[in-house]
Parts: sequence; structure tokens; C-alpha cells
Amino acid sequence: MMNKEFKSDEEWKKTLSAEQYEVLRNKGTERPFTGEYNDHYEKGYYTCAGCGTELFSSEQKFNSHCGWPSFDGELGGGDKVKKVKDFSHGMIRTEIVCAKCGGHLGHLFDDGPTETGQRYCVNSLSLGFKPSGSSDSSSTEKK
Repeated sequence: MMNKEFKSDEEWKKTLSAEQYEVLRNKGTERPFTGEYNDHYEKGYYTCAGCGTELFSSEQKFNSHCGWPSFDGELGGGDKVKKVKDFSHGMIRTEIVCAKCGGHLGHLFDDGPTETGQRYCVNSLSLGFKPSGSSDSSSTEKK
């Protein structure tokens, strides 16, 4: 089981950009087709921009043409990405959040084109990236 990370709002505001704070802490959504990782296909790992936890692999990423990075699975078999029922905006959806820091990542849909049938639709602002073979932890630094 993963150790949880707790920070005050003031601590989050010091470590995240204003845009990242809006998405990760206030459950905001970036505009489609604007995110850094939407058309990004380098080999490596996508991390939580809040705490650096590795959440998705480049092997799980696919182009869903929805405007946000999409993955057909997650690392850790459910230990790193938590699913939460979301009743906002008059819809019933499954919100996905980082299990370690609680940061909002996006939503999970059952309309994926791969054999898993899942589409983890994630805001680029919620992500960092660690290239394969890299021990660089700068992927989660404030932008």
C-alpha cells in the first residue's frame, strides 16, 4: 500500500503552477488539444505532477483523438490510481485521482479501442514525464 502525501493548500500553491493547481486540486480541466502530452509518444513513464508517482507507461498510451492524453491501463494494478464516482455537471462518471496525493487526473471511460476497453482520459497538467532509462525527477517541477 502506498504512503499518502498530505500538503496544505498553501504548500500546493508553492509547488504547482496556477494551472496545475486548478486541475490537480480544484478538479479543473484543461482545454482539449492544448496539453503538452496529448501528442507525446516518447518511451517512458507518465508521473503525477503533484507527487511524482509513476501512473502510466508509454506502452499504455494511445491516440484517442479526444484532445487529452489517453491510456488503456494504469501501473500498479489499481494501487496508484484511485477511482471515484463523479456526479458533477449532471453526469455520472468515474473520476481518476492519484492514490498518493489525491490530485485530480481526469476520468475513466469504457469506450477505449484496445482490448482493455478502457480509456483513462488525463489532463496533461496533471502529468509529468520520465523518459525510459532516466532517473531525472525534474518531470514534476513547477512549470
